Amino acid sequence: MKNHYTLYGWHLSYFTGKALCYLRYKQVDHVLKPVNLYTLTRTIKRKTGAAVMPVLKTPSGIWIQDTSEIIDYMESLHHNNPVTPNTPVQEFASLLLEAWGDEWWVPIAMHTRWNYPENYALFQNDAGKALMPWAPQFIQHKMARQPATMLRGMLPFVGIVPEQFDTMNTWTTRMLDTLDAHFKVFPFLLGARPSLGDFGLVGTMYGHLGRDPWPKRELIDPRKHLSAWLERMKSSSPFALAQLVPNDEIPATLNDVFHSVFHEFIPMVAQIGELATAHAKEHGLNVRLPRRIGEVTTSMGGKPFKRGALPYMIWMLQRAIDRYNDMPESDKKQVRAWLQTHQAEHVLNLNLPRVERMALTVAVSELPKQHMEQTE
Repeated sequence: MKNHYTLYGWHLSYFTGKALCYLRYKQVDHVLKPVNLYTLTRTIKRKTGAAVMPVLKTPSGIWIQDTSEIIDYMESLHHNNPVTPNTPVQEFASLLLEAWGDEWWVPIAMHTRWNYPENYALFQNDAGKALMPWAPQFIQHKMARQPATMLRGMLPFVGIVPEQFDTMNTWTTRMLDTLDAHFKVFPFLLGARPSLGDFGLVGTMYGHLGRDPWPKRELIDPRKHLSAWLERMKSSSPFALAQLVPNDEIPATLNDVFHSVFHEFIPMVAQIGELATAHAKEHGLNVRLPRRIGEVTTSMGGKPFKRGALPYMIWMLQRAIDRYNDMPESDKKQVRAWLQTHQAEHVLNLNLPRVERMALTVAVSELPKQHMEQTE
């Protein structure tokens, strides 16, 4: 087992579920190692710059933090079962779906965990055992209170406040119904095998909605097709040789999903880009931004939704835009035609700053072209 990958994380962790499902799909030799207190606060922080999970340790001793970079690294070495479609529209769409799954669903996952008290016993048991596996249970439970308190304190940070509960609940019900109807027709988002977007979406479903007692019982189990997709994602390697939807098409059953991507998520990132640009003009380029740089208001299900502005989202969307910019013109034309069907050409005209990832946040490395011209 000397040549295996080690994934440090917890089953209850949003992004550990994404990475774990991906590694299983790739059929690479790996182990999941629960993160204890010392590993989290000392080893991982020293190796990656942040006390965070999941983190992948490679057989050669490289430590990789961030699931998108983990996937990029693994795809560059292990070419079997690729998760990125090889046609332009599906490739671009899968990158957008990954960003949407990673970032947009965070308030939903945290709301359905921390605002329903029956979920706490599972968190307390799992977190306590992981952090201090050698300690008696009462010490484990006491230790689990620390991350629980920290995470509860972040709820307003991502928009989870009482006046927005109804907005989140209504949106969640409608979107889960949409996904359930889609998975009645298709095994995965873009066809008969998983692609990058599935792994983005599974993060919130694996560790939160599909595992915490309240959302599992009330939201996931009643939707049998969505529930079946989640079970497939936990062990999806048997589907690796299946086909995506032919002719580079995106299923119409995902229209409501992409409405959320284009008209809820991306406008939020555009506002965050403006705040990041203003910060960089004041403090200079290549300066690490705070994790939160103010507040933005977007829409969720047709209602206003206010939350903290996390500049990390710029980096996630930048990945998709970079891939578009690298395409030959014939492929770009196909992507633009697809965007036009959703009235979403604005995606390609965003005036975002160029950012570089720095652990859990980013630094602006280049101002948007419009702002560069204004300063010349």
